[in-house]
Parts: sequence; structure tokens; C-alpha cells
Amino acid sequence: MSTSIGEVNKRIPLAMVVIRPAKLFDIPDVMRIERESFREAYPRGIFLVFLENNPDTFLVAEYNGKVIGYVMAYLRPDLEGHIMSIAVDPAYRGNGIGSALLVEAIERLIKKGARYIGLEVRVSNERAIRLYERFGFKKVKRIVGYYADGEDAYYMILPAEEWRGS
Repeated sequence: MSTSIGEVNKRIPLAMVVIRPAKLFDIPDVMRIERESFREAYPRGIFLVFLENNPDTFLVAEYNGKVIGYVMAYLRPDLEGHIMSIAVDPAYRGNGIGSALLVEAIERLIKKGARYIGLEVRVSNERAIRLYERFGFKKVKRIVGYYADGEDAYYMILPAEEWRGS
């Protein structure tokens, strides 16, 4: 069931949201959220490979049995923890779900040995940039033409030693 972006955001208690590792049966919901959140959505194969290779850092947020958000993160060989994608169902934004997913991903990456966490974000995505800055991420460079539509991205990092925890 698809949620209309125009729908009024649903207020839910964050304590009722479960963050858990993604499972194969979650992929259709993750893909729906991805399509509703980004101009350039990853194809199904990316999610399947990511799930197989990073089962402990591909996480979903579930509320009343429904997947309402996800984060895909992984540890690179150079010990950079990387947030590949994070999104929340538009109808459930504003409830702290994105923050909860981000915190859980950061903590799991640091436990795996990440020296810092990196990510790319569209320069126009001010809401996401504010979220990342709230958790200590800093813009370190602008990547010209990073996205297929030509928009630039900021590369942002959070050194592990600066992580304040949840």
C-alpha cells in the first residue's frame, strides 16, 4: 500500500518503533520508501546485494508491522563507515525516525571499527543536512555533478571520536 506524499504526517510514539536488521521480505517496502523519497531510486538488485553483504547495518524502522523507514550503511576497507541511503516514509516524517535510524547505524559502524562516518547529500536537501549537522557531521567538500541530474553533493563526515552517542 502506497502512502500519498500529500497525506498529513502521522504522529506516532517513537517508543513504538522497532529498529531491526532488514530481511528479504522488507525489500518491497524499502523500495517504495526509496521511490517516494528520492529522484534517483536504486534498483532492486542494489538492495538485494546490500542485504546479503551488510545484514547487520541494513536496518529498517517498523511500526505496527509496517516498514516506515530504512538506512543502508557499511564499513569500507579503509575503516570509513558509510551511510549509503536513509529515508523515512513521507507520512511518518517528523517523528524522530530518521534520527533513530541514523543513531543506530552510527553506533553499529563504530562498534565494527569505523574511524569516521561519511555520507553524500544533495546540496538542496537542507532538511537532511540539518539532521546530519545536529549529530556532528561536517561538510568537508562539495562534489560537483555527483547526481545523475547534475546536482552537486556535499560529502560530510563524523569522526568516531566526536560521536556523542544517542
